[in-house]
Amino acid sequence: MKKVSLIIVSVFFLILSSACSSEGTANQTKSQGSGDQITLDLWHFDPGERMEIYAEAVKRFEEKHPNVKVNVLQVPNDEYKQRVVVAMAGGNAPDVFASWGGGWLHEFVKSDQVLDLTEQDIDFDKFIDVALANAKYDEKIYGLPLGISLYTFYYNKEIFEKNGLEVPKTYDEFLNVVDVLKETGIYPIAMANQPKWPGAFYLMYFADRLGGEQVFQNALNRTGEGFDSPYYVEAGKYIQDLVKREAFNPGFNGLPYDAGSARQLMYSDQAAMMLMTGGFVNNVRQEFPAFEEKMGVFQFPAIEGGKGDPTNISGGISPTWSIKKDTKHPELTVELLNELTSLETAQDYVNRSGNVVAIKGVEVKDPYVETFTQWVNEANAIQFPYDQTLPPELAEVHKNTTFDLFGLTTTPEKAAEEMEKKAKEVIK
Repeated sequence: MKKVSLIIVSVFFLILSSACSSEGTANQTKSQGSGDQITLDLWHFDPGERMEIYAEAVKRFEEKHPNVKVNVLQVPNDEYKQRVVVAMAGGNAPDVFASWGGGWLHEFVKSDQVLDLTEQDIDFDKFIDVALANAKYDEKIYGLPLGISLYTFYYNKEIFEKNGLEVPKTYDEFLNVVDVLKETGIYPIAMANQPKWPGAFYLMYFADRLGGEQVFQNALNRTGEGFDSPYYVEAGKYIQDLVKREAFNPGFNGLPYDAGSARQLMYSDQAAMMLMTGGFVNNVRQEFPAFEEKMGVFQFPAIEGGKGDPTNISGGISPTWSIKKDTKHPELTVELLNELTSLETAQDYVNRSGNVVAIKGVEVKDPYVETFTQWVNEANAIQFPYDQTLPPELAEVHKNTTFDLFGLTTTPEKAAEEMEKKAKEVIK
């Protein structure tokens, strides 16, 4: 009996030892990210080729991590902003999300909802400094930039040629183009301003061309004239002059941009010009590739007598990829960010989206990227969008007052006064 008991005890300890060993191995495997299935959520706002480029980057990441599944959600631009805000507030944010950096991302950083990337395993030297700085706050980095989207005029070369028009270099020449096109029954400028940001580009450019890049910097930093500067008042007058000239398609202030109605005016030769982000190239290639053959680009024209440098250009840094602070898988999400901003992804972005990238070392072949890159290299200054740079409360006033200028429901003086009043409240 003693021998039987010893055998039973020995077998018990052998089984227990084997179980403990197996459990330890399983735990070790799980901790290395190669055990149980892991799911990561990624949200972004880009359609078309950009969406495919991100999907391919995600696929490369998943191939390196067979037990990881990335759920990708693409949400149209204007809905996306609100959706991320709600998700952050409710504690349901995605592990990885795209943004425009600047003030928009800074709000989430200030509420301690974004992972600090500064000490993570990331090669920051591969990024263009000005782009990386757009997601840097208090010397810490909270986002990795991929694209640089310039705001420029797109135009129909065939319409210009048929009407004997040249690309305008001065604003007087631009107004002549507007008047000639009106006489032919073509809408000079297509715009869908319901989301308010498309019209805001005009205020930015007019203020810059009239007074230079310091107009905004002085107002933002409280180092000179504010948002009630005569330059902003004059910019408002330029906007309302265009509206009164009927330079835009009817009902433009009520049209949502994401629905594509303004772009359709361009594709169908009903409108000749559109001031838009670099995403327009992406839209054309997805929605109506035939239009690309007759599409040209030109910079916002110089204003005679204005103090602004005509090489100054406005643009945004997007997408900028960030990670929510409380992700359960920080190492994996950092690896995903590295794939989304890899040289391979950047090269695909340049080749297929028609936009500049914030990553060094790419080979440029796309004609639009060549032009945009030249403009960036020659630019005296780059102005990031006001609504992504200003504090959120002031950004809303900026969009609302500019929208009202286009709607002729306020005066340039009142719009400027309202901006300055709110600036004094929120900028310390």
